[in-house]
This record gives sequence, C-alpha cells and structure tokens, in this order.
Amino acid sequence: MVWKHNGRVIQSGQGWISDTGTKYPRQWGNLTDAEKKSAGLVWEDDPVAEVFDHKFYWSKGVEKKLTDVNIVDDDGKAVMDTGTGKQMVQLGLKSIWINKTKDTANNLLSKSDWEITRKSEKGTAIASATSTFRDKIRTACDTIETKINNCSNLTEFKALFDVPVDSDGKVTGNAPMYDFPDEE
Repeated sequence: MVWKHNGRVIQSGQGWISDTGTKYPRQWGNLTDAEKKSAGLVWEDDPVAEVFDHKFYWSKGVEKKLTDVNIVDDDGKAVMDTGTGKQMVQLGLKSIWINKTKDTANNLLSKSDWEITRKSEKGTAIASATSTFRDKIRTACDTIETKINNCSNLTEFKALFDVPVDSDGKVTGNAPMYDFPDEE
C-alpha cells in the first residue's frame, strides 16, 4: 500500500518534488488524504496475490500431477541424476502423500516400539491394547494408501482432504487423508 505521484512511489518519511516542481517536506505523510490527493498523490493498494492451494497446484490453474513423471530436457531426453545414474523423477501427489501417510504411521507406531523391543529382549508380553492400537494404525495406513491409489483425477484426490460433517455442519470424523485412530 503506497501513495504514488504519476506512477512514482512516494516514500514515507522522505521529501519529494511533484511534476509541477512543488516541493513537499519529509513530513508530507501528516497531510490529510484530501491534501495528498490535491497534491496529485494517488493511493494504491497492494496487488491481490493469486490465491491457490499450494498442496494441489504449482500456480493458479496449474495442477500438480497425480502420478510420477520422468524428467526430460527440452529435446525429450532423460535427465539423469548424477549421483545415482538413474533418470530423475518428479514425484506425483500420490507418491508424496503415500510417503507422508507412511511417515505418520511410523511416527504413531514408534511411540510403542519400546514395548516391542522389550518383548524381543526380555520376553515381556505386549499389552493387548498396544497390539490392537498398532494393528489399527497399520490398517488405517493401508486404507488411506488404497484411497490415494484409487483416485483417478485431482477432484477425487482433493476430496480425501474434506472433513466429513453432518447436516448441521458439525464435524463427524477425520478427513480420509488423516483418518488414523486416536491414541489410546
């Protein structure tokens, strides 16, 4: 948001000279809006940023791909990763979110890994609630991955992020993408 004079930004706290030669002191900001306008100043709001969801779009109207894409140069030749010698791949939304889902499941499972280690090292029984919860996490992860893989277009994929609500708009559960069991 700035004041401009014939397209020129007038800096706050700095004196300026109008196109007609009138000099304005560095305190010009103390003028009323009417006085500023009579001096030829025009208020300009910041441009409205293009709004789009970075989760699904590269830029306004440019969708991210659902599936992985092999990277090629302008001539259509494979772009190779110098470290691995393999063709570079731009991961699609499905791969990205399957990886995130696996990370979430891993983080949830890691909280009870100590019980699994104790069982292995000492033969101490794993609490049935722990075992049941870990099974629920694995099942939820598999279910989310299946839902991701079943998406055939971006609209279906975006629906995985919609939180279910009842007729009154009250939340009735988790968005399918985040439908892991609550910690017990």
